[in-house]
Amino acid sequence: MRRNLSICFMLLLVAFTSCKKEYDDVFDGSPDDRINETLAAYSKALTGAPYGWKALVYPSALPATGFGFYFRFDSTNRVDMFSDFDSLSAVTVRTSSYRLKSLQQPCLLFDTYSYIHVLCDPDASKNGGYYGKGLFSDFEFSIDNVSEDTIKLTGRLNGSKAIFVKATSQEAQDYYDKKRNWEFNKFSRFLTYFKELTVGNNKYDIYADLRYRQLRFTWNSNNGEKTFITNYHFDNNGIVFSNPFRDGAISFSGFNDIKWNANTQRMTMKAGENTALISSSIKPQVLDIAAGRRWYNTAAATRTYWASPLGFHIDGVDDAYGVNRLEGFNFMVYFPVYDGTYDFTGIVPSGFAYGPALTPVFRTNGTVAFEYTQLVFGDIPATASNTVSRIITKYQESEGFYFVQTSPTSYDMVNARDARTWISWQQ
Repeated sequence: MRRNLSICFMLLLVAFTSCKKEYDDVFDGSPDDRINETLAAYSKALTGAPYGWKALVYPSALPATGFGFYFRFDSTNRVDMFSDFDSLSAVTVRTSSYRLKSLQQPCLLFDTYSYIHVLCDPDASKNGGYYGKGLFSDFEFSIDNVSEDTIKLTGRLNGSKAIFVKATSQEAQDYYDKKRNWEFNKFSRFLTYFKELTVGNNKYDIYADLRYRQLRFTWNSNNGEKTFITNYHFDNNGIVFSNPFRDGAISFSGFNDIKWNANTQRMTMKAGENTALISSSIKPQVLDIAAGRRWYNTAAATRTYWASPLGFHIDGVDDAYGVNRLEGFNFMVYFPVYDGTYDFTGIVPSGFAYGPALTPVFRTNGTVAFEYTQLVFGDIPATASNTVSRIITKYQESEGFYFVQTSPTSYDMVNARDARTWISWQQ
């Protein structure tokens, strides 16, 4: 019996040794050796791109919005970068440090503050995001895939996505020569809220969210009203759409050769093979005549209010009445049926709110007018009396206001007289 057990033990030992040898033959080298080889290969890929990398980073808070970067990595763990986050970073090179490191899988770490950190800066004033989280982007990325000309990555903390594509010689030179067409951001310099895009003989209402890089076209066709929405990112020649626009024979995937003329309030460009023009308009082609009543009823039905932290934008001037300079200012408010009879609009400071009582008038043409009842809620401080008086005058414009729904919880209120005054409301 003991002899048989000894034979069995010897056979198991031989089998284990054989398996171990076979295992060693399949995986040549230790785990540390293999990960070091992988990191070396990735380092060679990063630094071996002769003209650097174009990149798009998609923060988790804005998964459809790509922010553009240019990276040029060297073998001493330094990286030159540009960013299209703003006009300065688009033309000013910044050098930072980076590392390749194994953190359960190969990772690319940008380990000193640089342009890529702006998207996740916890100070929301730096990026327009959320305090404490920014735009939920990342500066440490797991490397998902490396091919001959593309690298795909995922942020380790917030799961943002990034795609690197090898740049051409001309693209790299354009960055360093500061040849960037940044003109589309001058869209904000139009004095009117409404803008009209003309491509060939076709005309479209065009709305642009410059912060979140989204475009919306609306127009009337034989099949009724149509809407096209796309995100966009910048390249050296203009902007590139995430989705191509198509309307019959007209098709284009972005705007190139963009030029802004402040005197004529016009923006010219190429839309694919077509010459295009954006011009001011005081009324949209497609008017949502129910938007004003919908805005009102949304708050009235739930006994809530609309708030605006910025106040009125007038003739190109943000906060034209200076509400943000009033003592203790938090936001402007519109509260439907505040006291059971009248609506309340005005100023909400750190103390008691104050402002006029209004009555809305909903017109069949889609505009909403406001009648001042000569009643005021709260005590208006002497330092705010002029501001409140100007707000009351603005509300009483006889032409009234158009309403444009910009999201499920936000509307813009635009004066119908010349569309050069508007205020943005949110819940």
